[in-house]
Amino acid sequence: MHFKDKVVIISGIGAGLGIELARLAAREGAKVAISCRTESFLADSEKELKDAGADVLAQRCDISQDADCVALAKAVTDRWGRIDALVNNGTRTLPFELFENADLADWQTCHSITLFGALRMAHACVPGLKAAGGGAIVNVSSMAHKKPLAMQGAYASAKAGLEGATHHLALELGQYGIRVNTARMGWMDGPPVDAYLSGVAQMKGISEDEVRQPIIDGIALGKIPDDADCAKAVMFLCTDWAAVVSGAALDINGGEWMP
Repeated sequence: MHFKDKVVIISGIGAGLGIELARLAAREGAKVAISCRTESFLADSEKELKDAGADVLAQRCDISQDADCVALAKAVTDRWGRIDALVNNGTRTLPFELFENADLADWQTCHSITLFGALRMAHACVPGLKAAGGGAIVNVSSMAHKKPLAMQGAYASAKAGLEGATHHLALELGQYGIRVNTARMGWMDGPPVDAYLSGVAQMKGISEDEVRQPIIDGIALGKIPDDADCAKAVMFLCTDWAAVVSGAALDINGGEWMP
């Protein structure tokens, strides 16, 4: 087991990649702390993981709030005495609008959650990571700022900022044995993307397959990567197999975008 006796925090465990990250960490032996803002989803996820035999701490956390992030890190260290890995998966994708029509206050809200939310969590968790003698922080990013789409400027620029910050955290925290990396995601086949494709199909009056197929055609592996498979690539960066990887960005997109 890759995470036996390790303590892993996963922020933003909503449907899709987030819950798959929690499931995988638990299967691999981790003591798992899960957080999100939606209490009903958090409770259902906690029950699922505990029923599967996992040692779980579930706590609501709004990563736009310093106090919530500090409280989550404290709850984890109070219970287990350490933090071995933090996966920053919390994000906000809205607003979807053209820049010329944008209210930049909405961009600031997106950045406060997507960029600064990850930084708040990392800042709160550094003491626990140091107490463990080192560990890993993985910031979940997006291909959106490398292969931009119209109306995604707020989200894409926040992710670009997160990747830049990752380099600085890797440089400064390396002295404590803390590795900091980016997992740069492309399309992921799961509930969030399914909902998006369904919405586009309804808006355009075409079938969902007609929306999905052009995306598949642009992916070298010939399929939209599954959430669960994507979770494996993300969690790799938390394992000892990535012990000398820091300040890096791992592209997880099935070969749709190749730098």
